[in-house]
Amino acid sequence: MNPSKWLFFLGCTVPYRGVSYEISARRVLTKLEVGLVEMPVFNCCGLPLDPVSHEAMMILAATNLAIAEQQGLNILTLCPGCAGTLKKVNKTLKEDKLQKDKINNHLIAAGLTYNGTIEIKHLLEFLKEDVGIEKIKAAITHPLTNLKVAEHNGCHILRPKKFISFDDPEDPQTLKALIKVTGADCLDYIDETQCCGAPSVGVSDTIALQLVRDKLNHIKIVGAQALITICPSCHIMYDTNELRVEKNFSESYGIPILHYPQLLGLAMGLTPQELAFDELRVNAGKITQQPAMQTAQKTTSNC
Repeated sequence: MNPSKWLFFLGCTVPYRGVSYEISARRVLTKLEVGLVEMPVFNCCGLPLDPVSHEAMMILAATNLAIAEQQGLNILTLCPGCAGTLKKVNKTLKEDKLQKDKINNHLIAAGLTYNGTIEIKHLLEFLKEDVGIEKIKAAITHPLTNLKVAEHNGCHILRPKKFISFDDPEDPQTLKALIKVTGADCLDYIDETQCCGAPSVGVSDTIALQLVRDKLNHIKIVGAQALITICPSCHIMYDTNELRVEKNFSESYGIPILHYPQLLGLAMGLTPQELAFDELRVNAGKITQQPAMQTAQKTTSNC
């Protein structure tokens, strides 16, 4: 396995609804000298199918794992749902030979075989464990010392713990540590681990919108200037619905929702344009117009 290169698994949501996440992540990882290799082909991780057919979910996930094995590379993904599903299936098949043989009987028609030789990491886990805090700190050229933000981990990055085995689902600290590296102040707030509401949309849009409103209210109370996410679905929920909440409840927030690589990229001296800030629905002008940001933009334009 080549430890200097990672197979980049985008999944379904990121390429279609999270392009700013992908662009900013690629920019940041390039700055950190991470070798990304595109998957020659991939399918859905399988997560949406699990409630309908657990076996279908297993086959879809194992297909991606088998493709990665053919490439001889571990998988790096931006989506916690994808990371969690691939981790879960990988661990299950490694430990259950009968299940592994059953799934391989399906894969053989596609000329694939799952052997259990690779690992999967989400961007957050990868930045902490493989890149390392010190290397990231060394890449910071424009620390965001005047910025106060709040973080939202989401559910799948931490749960179920027996499959994810990363950070504490009740008191997660990794994203906070990575935010601190940028120079920004990460504020604590009520119900930090509350779900974004995305799973509730199909059942009750009203409940989902209320969960978004709760989150925005809680981070507004502590004075956060932005909300930092590491999940495309969570980001969509807040970035898309903040304006709806303002209209429906006659409230005002003006809180930009940033992908973590966008925050990190700003601290590395990348411009808002390079980090696809123009794709955000909630205007982030009050973040990008700070002195450190303006200096970064001038420095880049003079290169």
